[in-house]
Amino acid sequence: MNNLDFTGMNTTVADKLSPMVTELVRVHGANLHSFHVTGSAVISDYNEKLSDINSLVVLHAMDLKFVEFLAPLGEKYGRKRIAAPLVMTPEYIKGSLDAFPVEFLDFKLIHKTVFGNDLLKDLQIMDHNLRLQCEREIKSKLINLRQGYITSLGKRKPLTEVLVRSITGSMPVFRAIILVLGAQPPISRQDVLKAVGMAANIETGVFEELLALKAGLIKPSEQELHALFERYYAALDAAGKIIDGHHV
Repeated sequence: MNNLDFTGMNTTVADKLSPMVTELVRVHGANLHSFHVTGSAVISDYNEKLSDINSLVVLHAMDLKFVEFLAPLGEKYGRKRIAAPLVMTPEYIKGSLDAFPVEFLDFKLIHKTVFGNDLLKDLQIMDHNLRLQCEREIKSKLINLRQGYITSLGKRKPLTEVLVRSITGSMPVFRAIILVLGAQPPISRQDVLKAVGMAANIETGVFEELLALKAGLIKPSEQELHALFERYYAALDAAGKIIDGHHV
C-alpha cells in the first residue's frame, strides 16, 4: 500500500477501492502505467448511496489477459458500487482527444491519481473539438427527447424515465459548454449549473429539478412532468443554438 496514494480522498471511497487497486498492482503491476479515480467519487457531490465509483486504468500496452482478470472482479466489487474501470493506454488516450474531448476534459478536471504517473492533468484538448461534440450531444438529447415523448404517450412513468435518462451524465457536457463559451468550468454540480446558466444565458433551475427527480426527491404529477419536459426542452434548445452559433 505504500505506493498507493489516497490522500485527500473521501475515506469511504478509499476504503472501498484500496483492496481492488492493491490486487491490480500485485498481479499486473509491471504493465500498469497508472490508476485514476474519476467523477463524483473524488468531489463533494459523492453520495455513498447513489454514486458509483468510477475509475480509469492506464496500461503500458493493451493486454486482453488484464481484461479477463478484471471481469470476475465485477461481482466481487460491484456490490460496493465500484463500476468497471475504463481500460486504456497512453497512445489510445493521445489519439482519442479529438474524438471524445468532452469525456477527456472531465477526466482532466476531475480525477485523483492513486497509482503511477498523472498523465491526465496536462491533456491538450482543442476548443473546436469540444464545440463540435457539445453541439452533437445537445442535438442528440433533443432528438431523444422528442422520440421519447412520442413513445411515452405523455404518460407519467415512461415520461419520467425519458427525462431521467436524458439528464443523467449531463455534467461533463455542461462543463465543456462553459469552457467553450470562455469561462472556467467549476467542479461541483451546483456551481456547474450556475455557471452554464450564466455562460449560455439559459434557465438551469429545471436541471436541478430533474436531478431531484432522478434521486427520487420529488414526485411530480403528470401535468407537472409535462411542464418540466417543456422547460427542459426549451433550455437545451437554447443552449444548442448558442453552441451552434459559437465559433472558436
